[in-house]
Amino acid sequence: PTSAVLPASAAPPRLADAHGRVLRKLRVSLTDACQYRCFYCMPEHATFSRPETLLRPDEYHAICGELVARGIEELRITGGEPTVRPEFRAIVTLLAQLPARLALTSNGQLLERHLEFLKDVGCTRLNISVDSLDPGRFGRITHGGDLRTVLGCIDRAAALGFRLKVNAVVFRGINDDELGDFARWSAATGIEVRFLEYMKIGPEHARTFERFVAADEMIAALRTQSGFDLRPVAVPHDSTSFVFDTPEGARLGFIASESKPFCGACSRLRLSATGVLRACLMREDGLSLRGVAPDAYDGILPRVLALKPTGRLHHVDQAMHEIGG
Repeated sequence: PTSAVLPASAAPPRLADAHGRVLRKLRVSLTDACQYRCFYCMPEHATFSRPETLLRPDEYHAICGELVARGIEELRITGGEPTVRPEFRAIVTLLAQLPARLALTSNGQLLERHLEFLKDVGCTRLNISVDSLDPGRFGRITHGGDLRTVLGCIDRAAALGFRLKVNAVVFRGINDDELGDFARWSAATGIEVRFLEYMKIGPEHARTFERFVAADEMIAALRTQSGFDLRPVAVPHDSTSFVFDTPEGARLGFIASESKPFCGACSRLRLSATGVLRACLMREDGLSLRGVAPDAYDGILPRVLALKPTGRLHHVDQAMHEIGG
């Protein structure tokens, strides 16, 4: 849409809420489907949206174009797993035409075949989920994922010059003994690893406390048990993670959504695969932008921003794969 194309000399207007938070990043879900069945993300026998209910490529372009014209600076493509969407390349091609930074979050299982394409269209920032460096454990967590394939994809992406981060959700009694292994892997590869706290999202949220490991506990374990000298690194004020590096060359981030929520500086909105714009990962309500005329956005967006909480909400019942990573 013409409204998405800004003159080179013009800066987009700021999309800000009543608390002064500037919303500049949009998580764009392409699907709620995924070939994995990670227990913290979806039920083992999950059902997914019918294809005809999902936004078409041209609808993504129109909606995201209107939001970019109003101040969104980054579009991060998510799922479910975005690469399982048959129209993946068509959607990415259209989004790459918008004047915004383009990034992607993936599980990496099917991603390698798309790396050259992504680089060609200008999507050079990748977050790839790896919850274990042990092949057997990785397969059990994902219910069938192949670690060798994912690590091969990461190696290829690094060789192509992508800006990479690896995300690992940490669970007590499942993979919390691998913190040192991930730190050594980061030092060996030069790729940042971000450790995520287990969030109270989805039908299993009541059991989160059984497996929860706080970021401070992870940091203490890396320092005392594994002997790493963690040195703080400066990050943008709206970063979801706080970051350290080590003399060995590791870079380690921690996303402490539960123990150190960052709601006060949050700069993110979420667009579901069916066109609903949501203000927060932890809220199920939102407003649909599907079929909305461009001149109606300025009336709708303040209503969405008003839904954005100022502090951490306790839980959300909706499963993660339905929300977007």
